[in-house]
Amino acid sequence: MSERLLLLVESNTTGTGRLFARRAAELGAVPVLLCADPGRYPYAAEDGLRTVVVDTSDETALWAAVRTLEGSATLAGVLTSSEYYVPTAAALAYRLGLPGPSAEAVRACRDKAEQRRTLTAAGIGSPGFEVVTGTADAVAAARSLGLPVVVKPVQGSGSLGVRLCSDLAEVAEHAGTLLATTVNERGIAAPGRILVEEYLTGPEFSVEVFGTEAVVTVAKHVGAPPSFVETGHDVPAALPGAQEIALRETAVRAVRALGLGWGAAHVELRLTGPGSAAVIEVNPRLAGGMIPELVRRACGIDLVRAQVLAALGTAPELDRTGYARASIRFLTAAQDGILAPAAALADAVERARTVPGTVEAVLYRAPGEPVGPAEDFRGRVGHAIAVADRSVRAAEAAGRAVDLLGRALIHAVHTEEALA
Repeated sequence: MSERLLLLVESNTTGTGRLFARRAAELGAVPVLLCADPGRYPYAAEDGLRTVVVDTSDETALWAAVRTLEGSATLAGVLTSSEYYVPTAAALAYRLGLPGPSAEAVRACRDKAEQRRTLTAAGIGSPGFEVVTGTADAVAAARSLGLPVVVKPVQGSGSLGVRLCSDLAEVAEHAGTLLATTVNERGIAAPGRILVEEYLTGPEFSVEVFGTEAVVTVAKHVGAPPSFVETGHDVPAALPGAQEIALRETAVRAVRALGLGWGAAHVELRLTGPGSAAVIEVNPRLAGGMIPELVRRACGIDLVRAQVLAALGTAPELDRTGYARASIRFLTAAQDGILAPAAALADAVERARTVPGTVEAVLYRAPGEPVGPAEDFRGRVGHAIAVADRSVRAAEAAGRAVDLLGRALIHAVHTEEALA
């Protein structure tokens, strides 16, 4: 019997891609990573993942590589863990007659301007916005919407380029920076349009949707403006019934309005009243920020496995089997510095792991590597995850663990001047 291959088009760089490959293998499929640069994903070599080097932005080259694989094996599914390649994976799955989301719906959803228009037309709560192509238009939009405003790319991920601007000078400066950018961090062409949005206050949450089912609500912690760096998550969110219902119903309505409804969607919202919610954005993919791992530990629902099962044409398993609470807190540096030697970092991690309830404490950076205040997810230095029987206990444990990481790092992070 020929091998059953699960094609993985590129990957994210923060963990889920590796889990996709592992879940595929557990389910009897052979994961194959299609990517332009395998060096971007160190886990591929570490895990011995089968890799095909191909220009994934070239539809003809990608199709030729896939047809070569098809000659010697059965192509069972197509997925990606990278938001940037969800449309590519969806189009490829459709062309192969395999399960997947609507490529057209995904492509429209990833254009945040088009997403805003669709949600507004459907009467779903969302911020006021204007799409602009010039700095002067951005300033005019900010005047019209009222300061402060959020200025951000129409395409992106991980809060990259998202900034709260408090005055018109900041709007002009940040809009100019974004509009001058011709390619994103993945080398993909930037659209030349940006969004200026009304700034919504109120606590922030996400709802993890699978198909058209709201699986779990997540409480999100966001760092101080002007950036929107996520500093932690709590699963499931501890909420009064009316607020929980408002978030879940709004998230599902948004997914339906956007023509999604296959596989995972990560819907970010803010509560704007006791029983009302507004959509910040819908992402047609699994959540990042270790949220799938929190859901697995708290609820017993493996969203990564569910996504792989869906891609392989099998009904996903979404029944809740756990009733714990899980929290993650991310470590960020308060100032520019240099990470400590290996022994000090190892000691910091071990101390963090001694906090009762802590199940994971890790650092992402190497000894001696420079760090600085985070402007997006790439600035996070590490994290701690804790699990407990109550939300407050899990949150407190994760906070204490990451504080221990931080305290040890404060003693071991030095400015370059101090090291001279």
